[in-house]
Amino acid sequence: MWESLDSWIAATGAVAASACALPGCFLLLRRQSLTGDAISHAALPGIVLAFLAAQMARQAGWLSDAGYEASRQLFLLAGAVVLGVGCAVGSEWVQRRGGVEPSAALGVVFITLFAVGLVLLRLIADQVDLDPDCVLYGTLENSVLDTVPLGSLVVPRALLRHLALFLLNLVLIGLFFKELRIASFDPGLANAMGIPAWLMHYLLMTMTAFTAVSVFESVGSILVIAMLIVPAATAYLLTDRLVVMLVLAALLAAASAWLGHAAALFVPRLVFPWLGYPQVTDASTSGMMAVVAGALLVAALLAGPRYGWVAQFLRRRRLATRIATEDLLAWLYRNAERGQALLPLESGRISQVTGMSRTRVRRAVGQLVRRRWIERTPDGLRLTAAGHTAAVNLVRAHRLWESFLAERLDVPAARLHESAERIEHYLDSQMLDELEAELQLPERDPHGSLIPRQARDE
Repeated sequence: MWESLDSWIAATGAVAASACALPGCFLLLRRQSLTGDAISHAALPGIVLAFLAAQMARQAGWLSDAGYEASRQLFLLAGAVVLGVGCAVGSEWVQRRGGVEPSAALGVVFITLFAVGLVLLRLIADQVDLDPDCVLYGTLENSVLDTVPLGSLVVPRALLRHLALFLLNLVLIGLFFKELRIASFDPGLANAMGIPAWLMHYLLMTMTAFTAVSVFESVGSILVIAMLIVPAATAYLLTDRLVVMLVLAALLAAASAWLGHAAALFVPRLVFPWLGYPQVTDASTSGMMAVVAGALLVAALLAGPRYGWVAQFLRRRRLATRIATEDLLAWLYRNAERGQALLPLESGRISQVTGMSRTRVRRAVGQLVRRRWIERTPDGLRLTAAGHTAAVNLVRAHRLWESFLAERLDVPAARLHESAERIEHYLDSQMLDELEAELQLPERDPHGSLIPRQARDE
């Protein structure tokens, strides 16, 4: 059953995930997605040390219990931001002084800091209420129980905190959008334009560290890492515009949160009884949000309109069909030059005389018939007037390119046909006119074949 509490859980997770997705887009564009992962791990010792500092301040009487509760989040933020930015600074130092490549330097620093954090966490686990599982998976389900009145509503405190973080990231990106964009795509150009690329780098690192620790307590490190990387990567597969990418990443992160919480409630009840574990009735919301985010990434990989595998396969197939169609068209024209204007009707015989596979022949013939470039007669296939025009322009491209290679680049005659066979499908009429003018209107190609003049559609 979906209850009002579930809506607050999903909404809190959605806002937290969207806040992570915004800096994640710039990390992806800078090819520093691992930096988000590194900062999330490197922040752990900062959180533990800040937690210890707050505990010591309360035990020493410097902070009251109320003051401790009010300032604990600030302590954690400060500790995590310092260690997160320190991770970025330290990795650059190791890279410069050690002469290692960037990802290796980053890996050394963040693994070391994370190991230190785990050791500290284990040392104090018996003295303080800091659960390692909560560090990994968060307490999103419990965080919504801490509420504050907001008008007629009672709203989870974590939701308001994450909403403020999302708006802060949005404002920072809006204020420095041009600088962040240029520094992300071309740091050298940014420096030449007077934009300090190093400052934008550390602004992004600070934003990432601040975001990571702010949502760390609620959703844990797993969801922080997932939402810094996966929605941005998914949006990158769907668009080439940065503004659209930022909007899509935030929406995808929010959708992952809502669908992930629904999956955490309902999927285990449907799946685990079939696996022999009827006692398992739910799952970690943060974990399922990360799973759904990954599923959306897979969907974009498969069905993305431009970079999806299905779209790329269809484009390659259309290109292959177009090339086969034009090859067959050119073959018919050359055959007509030799006084044989007809082509057999059977695809098997066409395959034998042209050297194409039967599948390509069937597709090519079907395409030519649909475009009315050939017509079927009782004796065979024959070019129509429109087909003859298209064939003339294609053969003209082939023979002009052969002439250009032979005259200007001194390519051996034996290699001319192979090169022209590829390039003829991509030369437009303007380029052909320029080639013709460059070669001073040649009449024949290097093989002695007549170069036809450009044909116009009637």
